[in-house]
Amino acid sequence: MSPRHPAAERPVSLPCRRALTLFLAVAALLAAGCGSRLPESDFERRGPSAPAAGPPVKVGIISSATSPVGGAAFTGPRDGARAYFERLNREGGVHGRKVEVVTCDDGGSGAGSNECVQRLLHREKVFALVAGASLDYAGAPQVAKAKVPDIGGQPIGPEYETYPHLYGIYGSLAPREGGEPGWGGKLYGGTEVYRYFKREQGARKAAVVSYNQSSSAAYARLVVRGLKTEGYDVVSEQVDFALPNFRAVAADLRSQKVDLVFDAMDTHGNAQLCESIDEAEVKLTAKVTNVQNWSSAVPDEYKNAPRCRNALWATGSSRNYEDSSHPQVRAFRDEMGRQAKKDGKKKGGDEPALSQWQLEGWAAAMWFSDAAKSCGDRLTRPCVERFMESGKPYTARGLLLPAEFGHRAEPPGERRTCLSVARWRDGKGWRDQGGDMTDNCFTVPQLGYQP
Repeated sequence: MSPRHPAAERPVSLPCRRALTLFLAVAALLAAGCGSRLPESDFERRGPSAPAAGPPVKVGIISSATSPVGGAAFTGPRDGARAYFERLNREGGVHGRKVEVVTCDDGGSGAGSNECVQRLLHREKVFALVAGASLDYAGAPQVAKAKVPDIGGQPIGPEYETYPHLYGIYGSLAPREGGEPGWGGKLYGGTEVYRYFKREQGARKAAVVSYNQSSSAAYARLVVRGLKTEGYDVVSEQVDFALPNFRAVAADLRSQKVDLVFDAMDTHGNAQLCESIDEAEVKLTAKVTNVQNWSSAVPDEYKNAPRCRNALWATGSSRNYEDSSHPQVRAFRDEMGRQAKKDGKKKGGDEPALSQWQLEGWAAAMWFSDAAKSCGDRLTRPCVERFMESGKPYTARGLLLPAEFGHRAEPPGERRTCLSVARWRDGKGWRDQGGDMTDNCFTVPQLGYQP
């Protein structure tokens, strides 16, 4: 998986379509720093208490609802954000003003991204963009030039680390002046995931599986570097992009007696790898995946690999969507169930299909709403951006690890970072590991890489 790399040119072959999902896991390496956990009330600038009803506040959501890798890969943030705005509107909206959501499917292409930006900004005249998830966010320079706030988008490419007025869901400390991404063209990620499995699970030997494709191989090299920095014995495995021989990989994993398996592959490749791991009877401490695969679809996606499926672990920067003990998670789950029933996707006591990206879309919509509410009855884009640029960590009432925007001139050498960790268990779903995410923290080096 290539960290924050632009999408390949279209048209693409079938293997390339599968591989385009390789760009999604970098968010796990760029988890927000663990600062003091402040309630949002400590830094919201509330306006007048009396509602000031007015015209709807129009927001746009751009997602690759149809794309070379399939629609379900990118619609989670959109669905979570729409559910939040539905609930917000029932409760009175933003100081009496309803939030009107306009969605646009960019088709997973750069041309489609530019078309969506043009339509939403100039024809629909949206006030802001929220919870975007685009395979190729080519329209980002237009958004920055128009000074339209883009809040809570998923950092699939380098755009949220490059342009002003763009605010990714995990925050950013980069200058974001519109030139090179990050610092001098380099982005930085920590080693907290590898530190966790070493400290908490006693892992010492890890394998990294990738395709013989440039973006996959580049991401794999970053993972290998992070693992070695944390003292792991690392085994690198590479398979042919078009005709992967996962059986040979699984056999080597067994002979090498690895503890952990990381990958630089798409969900389809992961499922095939897991099937081969089961066939070879490889015993793992963990098969580690990322937030984009943290969903209730696991039983279907890994249906032919029960042992490997129950060794799946996911890491991220947001609270587990299954943690119903948390009031904001309960609110999210209740509203998603309400929307599923409304759309005819839920019957009786059936649980709606849920994912971590949906929860992060919900948090993105909350972030925008809190920023808009801080303006009172004088809602302006500069006011919303003052909220976003306050420098104070935002947690979406405990759904996110503290995220902020810092514009640091120099990249951090090390940071105290936290992570949420969950493990899949059949019949139980994703279960939290390592305690509360706000306590599961490590001071780790930050490694630079080219996006």
